[in-house]
Amino acid sequence: MLYDADFLSRLEHGLKDLSSVWGVSPEADLKLLTISENATFRIADAKGGRDLIVRVHRPDYHTEAEILSELAWIEALRQDGVVATPQPITAKDGSLLQVFSDGETTRHAVAFEYMAGKEPDAESDLVRWYGALGEINARLHGHSRGWTRPDRFVRKTWNFDRILGEGAYWGDWRAALGLTPEGREILERTHALLETQTAAYGYGADRFGLVHCDMRAANLLVEGDRLGVIDFDDCGLSWFAYDFAAAISFMEHEPFIPDLMAAWLEGYRRVAPLDAEHEAALPMFIMLRRMQLTAWIASHAETPTAQSMGTAYTDGTVALAKRYLAEHS
Repeated sequence: MLYDADFLSRLEHGLKDLSSVWGVSPEADLKLLTISENATFRIADAKGGRDLIVRVHRPDYHTEAEILSELAWIEALRQDGVVATPQPITAKDGSLLQVFSDGETTRHAVAFEYMAGKEPDAESDLVRWYGALGEINARLHGHSRGWTRPDRFVRKTWNFDRILGEGAYWGDWRAALGLTPEGREILERTHALLETQTAAYGYGADRFGLVHCDMRAANLLVEGDRLGVIDFDDCGLSWFAYDFAAAISFMEHEPFIPDLMAAWLEGYRRVAPLDAEHEAALPMFIMLRRMQLTAWIASHAETPTAQSMGTAYTDGTVALAKRYLAEHS
C-alpha cells in the first residue's frame, strides 16, 4: 500500500519545492495524473509558459543508471525520427534526473514536455491505430538492432524468470486476488508450458533485444493523424514479439483482439518482414503477459488500475489459460 494519501501529499510537496529547477513558477498548477509503477504529475505554469509531465519513480525499482539509460534511448529515438514521443526536459543546470528528499528516502523525478492527445479507444477505431502501432514497433525494433548503446547503458531484462519465474520483478502470480485451488492448478500447468515454449523460442538476436515493453493503449496518444508513444519506464531487453502482447495489456480477453493483431501484423510488415515463426509466437506472449499482469495486480493492489481489475481479472486469466492449454499443449 505505497500510494496512500499521505504518501502522495509528500510527493506533491517535494515536487513543489523542486519545480523551480525546471524554471516553473511557484504559482504553477500541480495535478496528479496517474499512479502505476510511478506517480505521474502535470505541472501547468501559465505564468512561465511551461507545461510539463513529471514522473516520480517508485522507490527501489529503477537505479539512477537505469533511468538515465531510458532517457538516452528516448533521445536517440527522437533524433532518428523513429517515434513521436515527448522530449525529456533538462533542469537549469543541464541535468535530466532530479532528486528530492522524502524523510530519509530519496525520490527520483524526471520531467518531459507535455504531449497533447488522448488514449485510443473503440470509438476512435482501435484497428486503425494498432495498424499504425505495428509500423512504429517495426521502426523501433529496427532501431534497437542497429543502435550502439552508450557506455554504462543498463536496463532490466524481461526474460521468463523476470516475468514469471522466481526472480519476477512484479511478484508471484500465485498471490493473485481470488485465485482458487482449481485456478492455481490450471495456471501451474500454463506456467510450466510457457517456460518450455519460451526456452524453445529462444533469445537469439533476431528475436530478443531492447524493446518498449509497455505500449498499451494508456501509453498511446492520438492527436489528429499522429500516434504518439509515452512512458518508456519499462523498456528493457525482451522478445520483440512481446511488444504486441504488452500493447493489449488488460484487454487480452476482448473479442476484438484478433482484429488488432491482424492490423498490427499488417502495419509491421509495411515496414519490416516478420516471419511465420514470430507471428505464431504471439499467443504465447499474450498468455505470458496476462499472467505477469495478474501478478502485478496482486503486488500493486493500491493502484487504481489494480483496484478496477480485482478478482475478475484473475478469473479471466484462468479462463484464458484453460483455453491456451487446450489449444497449445
